[in-house]
Amino acid sequence: MPYIPFTDEQKQLANSVDLAEYLRVRGEKLERAGVEHKLIYYDSSGKHDSITIRGSKWFDHKNQTGGGAIKFMQEFYGMDFQTAVQELLGQRVTPLSHSPPKTIAKEEKKEFKLPEANANMHRVYAYLIKQRFIAPDIISYFAKQHTLYEDKEHHNAVFVGVDENGVPRQASKRSTNSYGNSFRITCQGSDTRYSFAHFGESKRLYVFEAPIDMMSFLTLYPKDWQKHSCIAMNGVYENAVLAALKNHSNLSEVILCVDNDEGGIEAVGRLKDILSENGYTDVKRLAPKFKDWNEVLKAKNGVKALPAVPHKRKEEYLKEVSELGYLKCRPDKLTSQIYATFKNGQYKYLAEYALALYH
Repeated sequence: MPYIPFTDEQKQLANSVDLAEYLRVRGEKLERAGVEHKLIYYDSSGKHDSITIRGSKWFDHKNQTGGGAIKFMQEFYGMDFQTAVQELLGQRVTPLSHSPPKTIAKEEKKEFKLPEANANMHRVYAYLIKQRFIAPDIISYFAKQHTLYEDKEHHNAVFVGVDENGVPRQASKRSTNSYGNSFRITCQGSDTRYSFAHFGESKRLYVFEAPIDMMSFLTLYPKDWQKHSCIAMNGVYENAVLAALKNHSNLSEVILCVDNDEGGIEAVGRLKDILSENGYTDVKRLAPKFKDWNEVLKAKNGVKALPAVPHKRKEEYLKEVSELGYLKCRPDKLTSQIYATFKNGQYKYLAEYALALYH
């Protein structure tokens, strides 16, 4: 197609399109999650809801990537920049029905089946104790609950999530390989409402990103740990947390123990909003000193640990917001004022307009 010289205003307008509204018109399925929406899509492993949308911004929690409306069209509909801008501006090049999203095409849900268990757990024990420094009694506890075992084919560690009746509904595999690239994947057909967890009698639920983080925390703080509840989300998805709270009426206090990096910091605000929307307001954050809880455990055992990763953009945002005042404005003049402010590069004033609109 011939090159179209879009103006800066057109590019800005296309990139600020309300994605949730646009995708609804396009026929995609979305679910409300606090102040955000989740995009529901299917692939070979079943149903997914890892992409959250707020206004013109989106974030894929599974792949830790995100951006504005234009990038969304490029990533999920395979469009080039010019086609994406035209679509978002309403200048359609091809019928929408002829350009299905490359990752949102619905496929038949796969049946969930646990990997075949190995006769012993020698490699899993060796990996978790020698490389991850997790206490043997913590490993043995979950092994006896049949929520942790070693698979027969590749000797991976398998972490199992069971439903309220003790039936396995979800599983994730973690490589125990000491060499080469390690991996962590969710088994096909897994129900995301369940995950690797322990449920005690107290009102407290500790929430982690991954099973090894959770077991590392229990190793670091072993006193009376079985009295409380803990769950690994396998990322930063809230489904398993909400299901756990719903199925265990004693739980009312949530401690978010996610990673101390950009993804984890972003997740704290999002999860707090979603939990509040569902009636859970007693939510706190407990951040590890290093990148995650296993890095803390490594440091305790004399191994060089990965440092925490500050969220530079959020820190700058909070600094700017703390210095902002409220701006008096006339609604009938707001559009022209915003355009003039953007054109002149007065971005701090744009933040003030946003605050004025919010309040």
